[in-house]
Amino acid sequence: MSGRLQSICLSQRKGTQKQSVPGARLVAGHGFEGDAHAGDWHRQVSLLLHDDIESMRASGVELDPGAFGENLIITDLDLSELGVGSQLKIESALLEITQIGKVCHSRCAIYELAGDCIMPRLGVFARVIEGGSIEEGAEVEIVRLVPRNEMQVAVVTVSDRCSRGETRDTAGPAVADLLVEQLGAHVAWTGIVPDEQNQISSRLKDLCSRGFDLVLTAGGTGCAPRDVTPEATRKVIDRELPGLAEKMRLESSKITPNAWLQRGVCGIRGHSLIVNLPGSKKAAIENLEFVLDLIESALAHLHETEVHPETESRVIEKSG
Repeated sequence: MSGRLQSICLSQRKGTQKQSVPGARLVAGHGFEGDAHAGDWHRQVSLLLHDDIESMRASGVELDPGAFGENLIITDLDLSELGVGSQLKIESALLEITQIGKVCHSRCAIYELAGDCIMPRLGVFARVIEGGSIEEGAEVEIVRLVPRNEMQVAVVTVSDRCSRGETRDTAGPAVADLLVEQLGAHVAWTGIVPDEQNQISSRLKDLCSRGFDLVLTAGGTGCAPRDVTPEATRKVIDRELPGLAEKMRLESSKITPNAWLQRGVCGIRGHSLIVNLPGSKKAAIENLEFVLDLIESALAHLHETEVHPETESRVIEKSG
């Protein structure tokens, strides 16, 4: 599948509208050379579909390329099919999708003018895997497709020792493997943070903002002074989902009475489900297996999808 690059838009300063340029250079791990929004983060490049911009123009709004802050305007390619982890080839450059949509904390000039802004709903963000110069009219090819209706998952290991490299993380990879094998999920992000409440909360907020369906943590749920994952999770969730944690403790208590000392929290932030798991590989896997079916059902309800009881399959029709 392929489309065309209609416009390239850059701005040298943040807070100013991006301007169309005939060509530009993408730098691996950075973004566009000379663009104010480039840098060492996950939203190095922003993309919009030409048809979506045209729908706004049809309502009578005058829009120049770059009006929504987009770097690339793509035509003849359905960006709505691309999930996190999908990759696009543009000439010699390679982009990987890292986020779907974004949260706007204030209303931009476009919203004030038209009463709507398509970037929060329809914008796609990427990081640069391989750099290179690109020009308007270049072919945009999907070289790796991760369907957006495939469950998108992030796994966060919470451990001081793992974060310092003193011990190897075994729980996080085991959890990721189980989700792939049992649910056919796409694990698009894995990482380690120390047992620091602010760092855990910040990471959870970041991952939920990227459009992940499920964010799992492993570690920091016990009674030790440094076990603060539940507190960090409560800081970021909009609604708690206590039944998941209760089910894990109940089923785990049949294996060990110490399960009742686990303080894990489960809850919802936006359209993302956050689930705390214990830190050991064995306990993390056991607890996750106890609630796999409930996780599927929770995500189905969260995304307003239809669940077929006879197959327990999901028909994804995510809201924008």
